[in-house]
Amino acid sequence: MLPAQYRWLEAEPGPRMIIEALREFGTLEAPGAADNPKIIAWHAELEAAGLGRVYAGVYRHDAIPWCGLFMAIVAHRANIERRPERDPPRLYLSALEWAAFGTSVPKGAAALGDVLVFKRKGGGHVGLYVGHDASAFHVLGGNQSDRVSITRLSRNRLVAVRRPAYRAQPANVRPIPLGSRAAGLSVNEA
Repeated sequence: MLPAQYRWLEAEPGPRMIIEALREFGTLEAPGAADNPKIIAWHAELEAAGLGRVYAGVYRHDAIPWCGLFMAIVAHRANIERRPERDPPRLYLSALEWAAFGTSVPKGAAALGDVLVFKRKGGGHVGLYVGHDASAFHVLGGNQSDRVSITRLSRNRLVAVRRPAYRAQPANVRPIPLGSRAAGLSVNEA
């Protein structure tokens, strides 16, 4: 269940990537050596669609960072027309590869459903914009505290804002100013 301050998202008619991501909200990585079969199945679904060939046999455990995998399954499921410009990046597990997805948006113009790419020690992180406050973006993504959740990430870590290649951009793609009442800033999503 979405935290109270984000329940308004349930009434949003789009973008499709947000809708698909919300369907997986709360999915949790399995502790220890176990694996959540749902997360592992995302890779299999992408591979069956011809999108995961580069990672064939590589993604077998949910302990492998999966924010890019989550974004790839969301983008794939939202891309009902299967147009290459809407497909996930070829190396979708690498969060920083998402800096080439869709079309570029100025960092100060992020809007609902945009893909946000962040740097972190040892790599990157990727998720969907659901809002912002004075110091952070509110990001819907996978592998955030080992689950699909909404987390605040510092604006200082932002590398790129990318807008999906919409055929017709949803009318509700807009900046969403939010309060910062949420938990503290995430510093490492690995």
